[in-house]
Amino acid sequence: MDKKQLIQKIEKLRNSRVITYLTSDRQGAPGTPTAKIAMDIVPIISKHLRAIGKTENIDLFLHSSGGDTMVPWRLVSMMREYCDKFSVLIPYKAHSAATMISLGADEIIMSDLSELSPIDPSTANVFNPSDPQNPQNKIPISVEDVMAYFDLAKNKFGIKNDAELAKIFGKFIEANPQIHPLALGNVNRTHNLIRILAKRLLKSHKSPMKDDEIDKAVDYFTEKLYSHQYFIGRKEAKEDLGLKAVSPADEELSKTMTELYEEYANEMELGILWNPENELGQNAMQNTKGYKIAFIESAEISNYFELSLEFKKQQVNMTQQTPQGPMQIPQEQVAFRPISQGWK
Repeated sequence: MDKKQLIQKIEKLRNSRVITYLTSDRQGAPGTPTAKIAMDIVPIISKHLRAIGKTENIDLFLHSSGGDTMVPWRLVSMMREYCDKFSVLIPYKAHSAATMISLGADEIIMSDLSELSPIDPSTANVFNPSDPQNPQNKIPISVEDVMAYFDLAKNKFGIKNDAELAKIFGKFIEANPQIHPLALGNVNRTHNLIRILAKRLLKSHKSPMKDDEIDKAVDYFTEKLYSHQYFIGRKEAKEDLGLKAVSPADEELSKTMTELYEEYANEMELGILWNPENELGQNAMQNTKGYKIAFIESAEISNYFELSLEFKKQQVNMTQQTPQGPMQIPQEQVAFRPISQGWK
């Protein structure tokens, strides 16, 4: 079956209307064409919702490694305007901002492959330290790394008094590369905002969780899992983290969700490592290739985000150490640059 037929099959199994949203998390060399959750999806999903109209059940078929943490509340609020019950179907990954979207669902349908993640973002602004290897770039600061640093000082080393904590704070200022105090202020603001958004999303359910249950879930997802690479399956999400909205997909639904995900994975080439030399092609000096790196689809409408890259083989001088000292050695490299991108 093609994607449209699989979407319609899920709608029949679920007695719902389905909108899919997937972003590419393809692996490969630096510059691999990928996509993140971004605010530009809001008007596109709005178009799909208007085509569907108000209905009882809407399912968001979601696969993403994360992105803009401002999107989940905006998206979930909009979805709820068109349905009595909003659910998320997770065929594989719903990490970070995608986990936040899932927290806002009345029902989170997970197979044995599905996984959520912590929602501790990294912050990046003008006050972040510069990358020593590339001073034009700023080094992201993990919110949880900062919290863990102070937790180490206070709870592991027993530093409690204000004077000693001030010294601990000063270590950030003395760091190389230096961390500006306003960068830490941004970390604190982001940490507080994520907790507020997570609580609002959990409280938006048709049958809201109790306040103590919400606090427990928010603590786990923002602080107590300790690693952004800690991935959460359906059993742990429901039984240990207290997400009552989690429901296991039955065998037929799991199979159909996997088949639909595999159709998108094939189209986005998620299983193929990206390498610019392979993209150029053998015996070619120049080439252009388009990549579909995000999809939003329903039974009525299909949209995808396409990025076009131009590849060109060129000679560059590389410094190499020789017995005579450092020398510039010409080598062939494949350079690439974007020539167009946007939703279609």
